[in-house]
Amino acid sequence: MSDLFENVEKNMDALVSEWTNDSYLNKNDLFVIGCSTSEVAGEPIGTAGSERVAEILFHALKKLQQQTDIHLAFQCCEHLNRALVIERDTWQQYSCEEVSVIPQPDAGGSMASFAYKQMDKPVVVEAIRAHAGIDIGETMIGMHLKPVVVPLRFNQQNIGNARITGARTRPKLIGGKRATYA
Repeated sequence: MSDLFENVEKNMDALVSEWTNDSYLNKNDLFVIGCSTSEVAGEPIGTAGSERVAEILFHALKKLQQQTDIHLAFQCCEHLNRALVIERDTWQQYSCEEVSVIPQPDAGGSMASFAYKQMDKPVVVEAIRAHAGIDIGETMIGMHLKPVVVPLRFNQQNIGNARITGARTRPKLIGGKRATYA
């Protein structure tokens, strides 16, 4: 198992470097994380959650947050309707709809449960409209991204055994052929 943990840490360091070296994130952006720690460990989604894997991922994502000044939102699993764990100050800034639940490893997922325990003042919200995000293990974060979603291709394509997909969003293009876009 220690090889898995070392590999996950190395993979996350590489991914965080790619996010910070590109100009995809702006100060105060909402960044959604969907994660199956089971998939990271090489098991089917929802079958082998790991708070140790969640811990490694969380600390790497906190580094990304510190380097880019973004807000993190950790998506729960389908047992909590993919609600999200965020800090109270993020909730206040973005006026999200709060729900009453505390994520657990078997109802919310190991990643969301670990994030909830680590945050200063966690709040669970029903939905957000994030500017960017990362999906680790194909947990489907699309419902929490603003339109229009632009997939990102990174050199780091896996975290442990889980495939990753990054995404950012851009404003809608409106107005047709006469319009000028920024």
